[in-house]
Amino acid sequence: MDALKTDYVDVERFDTFPKVLAYNAALFGDQVAMREKEFGIWSEYSWRDYNDRVKWITLGLDRLGVQPGDVIGLLGENRPEWLWGEISAHALRCYSLGIYQDSLHEEVAYLINYAEARVIIAEDEEQCDKLLELGEQIPSVEWIIYCDPRGMRKYQDPRLLEIERLYQMGREQEQQDAAAYTRMVEATRGEELAILCTTSGTTSRPKMAMLHAGPFLDHCAAYLRADAKAPGDNYVSVLPLPWIMEQVYALGQSLISRQVVNFVEEQETLMADLREIGPHFVLLAPRVWENIVADVRARMIDSTPFKRALFDWGMRRATRALDRGQRSQLAEWVLLRALRDRLGFSNLRSAATGGAAMGPDTFRFFQAIGVPLRQLYGQTELCGAYTIHRGNDIDYDSVGVAFDNAEIRVINPDDNGVGEIVARNSGMFSGYYKNEEAFAEDVKEGWMHTGDAGYFKADSQHLVVIDRLKDLAQTEQGYRYSPQFIENKLKFSPFIAEAVVLGNGRPYLSAIICIRFSVVSKWAEQNGLAFTNYTNLSAHESVYELLRQEVEMVNETLPEAQRIGRFLLLYKELDADDGELTRTRKVRRSVIAEKYREIIDAIYSGDKQVEIDTMISFQDGSRSRIQTTLKVECLKTDNTEHAHQTDESQSPRRIAS
Repeated sequence: MDALKTDYVDVERFDTFPKVLAYNAALFGDQVAMREKEFGIWSEYSWRDYNDRVKWITLGLDRLGVQPGDVIGLLGENRPEWLWGEISAHALRCYSLGIYQDSLHEEVAYLINYAEARVIIAEDEEQCDKLLELGEQIPSVEWIIYCDPRGMRKYQDPRLLEIERLYQMGREQEQQDAAAYTRMVEATRGEELAILCTTSGTTSRPKMAMLHAGPFLDHCAAYLRADAKAPGDNYVSVLPLPWIMEQVYALGQSLISRQVVNFVEEQETLMADLREIGPHFVLLAPRVWENIVADVRARMIDSTPFKRALFDWGMRRATRALDRGQRSQLAEWVLLRALRDRLGFSNLRSAATGGAAMGPDTFRFFQAIGVPLRQLYGQTELCGAYTIHRGNDIDYDSVGVAFDNAEIRVINPDDNGVGEIVARNSGMFSGYYKNEEAFAEDVKEGWMHTGDAGYFKADSQHLVVIDRLKDLAQTEQGYRYSPQFIENKLKFSPFIAEAVVLGNGRPYLSAIICIRFSVVSKWAEQNGLAFTNYTNLSAHESVYELLRQEVEMVNETLPEAQRIGRFLLLYKELDADDGELTRTRKVRRSVIAEKYREIIDAIYSGDKQVEIDTMISFQDGSRSRIQTTLKVECLKTDNTEHAHQTDESQSPRRIAS
């Protein structure tokens, strides 16, 4: 790692993003900085190309009258233009604001109006449509810069400007004053505000954490000391760029360590593109790692009996070796090397997951197959992650140890040492944009109160995060439990996409489960089950029996008081567009509790069935009526044995909306 550090840029001297970029372009101009796949072809951009695009956008926006302190929004998929536009905003001493590409009109309008964004850099026609349809609802927007011209000829809005035209304006400005951009870069200061980063918004509308360039880069450097990257290492950018961790990797760390950032063609080609690049490092959300496990298991379901037996044998041997702190060379030769190659993980030196908790079963699976997966923990307000597993010091229950620039405490612990996690580090935010009251609530005496419950392991500095403090619950009998912990164990099943565990103040625990349609549908086809869509399949008796077995397997690993007593399969997937999940795919429990209140009441009333008659809305504005009957599956546990004396002839509860 020492050899790597000497090759990193000095972030104390080059303390803003445009300064680091200009440094890289001057010294390593011909080296590859990023790649983008389009129409099946990878296009490369050198550090000189990177710097030129940023320079032209900066000078073009300056010519349009953009002033320091203005907010520049970025809306679209992960693309090179996003990073170019963001660093251009910082070169202008403006503030960048990332907006999730799948945000609905109302969400886009709220963020733009709250920040009073003056310029929006939008990816394509789809994103421009959102902005144009909002019309006078976003009065602060003066310019909409679009990157993909396809389908844009029909629009006549005077705010629209193609990015190629902006490049041209920048080049013309450069011809008139060749030193203009250099002066602008030199004028930037690390202590100045640079990024407005939206929080996840699990309980309310997202807030905007104010992050400054110098502290941001300093925190990224601390991260690299904990988990080093080398110049030329490949990183595949797949998580949304508005998310703080993607900002850390695709923006901060790539500038400091000169990693090559690769942009996949589209989410559907992610795994194929990963395999083509063979990244040295990858950051994926727990849900993506869970999807990979589910896909592997689905393929095994679809394979021959011999291959299934070989896979099971190899995994058993690899897992037993892992438990001894070793690697099985025979399993490596027979199974693991080919499996990693198939997934695109052959060159991985480091891999990470963050943004939400990952179940230990999923974590162990990847460790067993030789993927050097590390668990991260952090918050947007603290510039993303500030803990990680170091080297071979892996603890499946923990999120690792703190970076050298971070301090963590557990305050107000109970008898078991569990209390609230508070932290601070060098990359810490300076406040919430236009919301001093929220800042005063979350930060006290310089410490960020995370709202998470956790503890330190007695024999190490490993931090264990249990759940959100407000989500920790207890049953009617006083048994405490973490819904998130049980949900993660359930989601290790390839057939379960999402689960919401209920039971606070109730006599026993229950769950609302969403099937993983891609896997369950394949299983149904193999077993000759006829179905038409998600709703129809999730209500099938055989699917209930399949999921019952999965839930019972999880129950066997849990204490009696934490076992699932009843569950039902929801008629739809949980969706961020319906407010049920955040944009980073965290469950909004308060929304679930209110939206599905009658279903939850039916579960605990002893009903055997729930009749549903409701309308659901799609992103394109269309609506569809759903009429179905949900079965409430009852499992035999000590807590449910005597909870209900249900009349066999009881009529099903009807829920209409």
